[in-house]
Amino acid sequence: MAKILSVVNQKGGVGKTTTSVNLSAALAMSGKKTLLVDIDPQCNATSALGQSPAAHHGLTGTDSLPDSIVETDVPHLGLLPGSRSFHDADVLAETGDRSTARVRKHLDSVMSEYEYILIDCPPSAGAMTETALTASTEVLIPIQCEYFAMVGVTQLIGTIKKVITATDGRLTFGGILLTMYDESLELTREVDEEVRDFFGDIVFESVVPRDVALCEAPSHGQTVFQYAPRSRGAFAYTQLCMEVLQRD
Repeated sequence: MAKILSVVNQKGGVGKTTTSVNLSAALAMSGKKTLLVDIDPQCNATSALGQSPAAHHGLTGTDSLPDSIVETDVPHLGLLPGSRSFHDADVLAETGDRSTARVRKHLDSVMSEYEYILIDCPPSAGAMTETALTASTEVLIPIQCEYFAMVGVTQLIGTIKKVITATDGRLTFGGILLTMYDESLELTREVDEEVRDFFGDIVFESVVPRDVALCEAPSHGQTVFQYAPRSRGAFAYTQLCMEVLQRD
């Protein structure tokens, strides 16, 4: 039975999609059958894997979900492509039990086929992210090492707690990941200490450094492991993958 991890942060530019793509690739490369679900209308996770957005999102209709899943160049990694359709975005952002039940039913239908399902959410704490959280078993929050890191997370934690209550504990905290880490900066060290003091053991020991390879890889439709396998970014996501597996 798969673990379903939503990768969320209401702030953009924190490494959310980078984490979704490269952690899912690392899990697949470790031999775990993995599915990456792109629900962000920007479809960046889809293009980062060299795929094209779908005309209609697989989570919005009644067709069997496996019919919408495509294989990627990474062994054991499947992708449910995102869609830029305004209609699909509206459907995924619908509130209410009917909408969340549909998404949850779709994802539950393939849980036996995968060991990990990662959902790349839009940079928002709105209805679309809440729907993804309702269908998930864990939430992973990337936090950029900057001054306002903790501000947006506080509101996001409120949304997560609301979903945990509504789903009778199906959703749990999978972890918090520090990204764009520059150990030479005093600010980075201060944010690191503050986040670990506040959240404790749910913060991953692994951190993701600033690395140009992580920025360049998506423009080539590749994961960092394909584009620059010896880069600091590739090493960081390998370490994160190992930590995720050890927490199981």
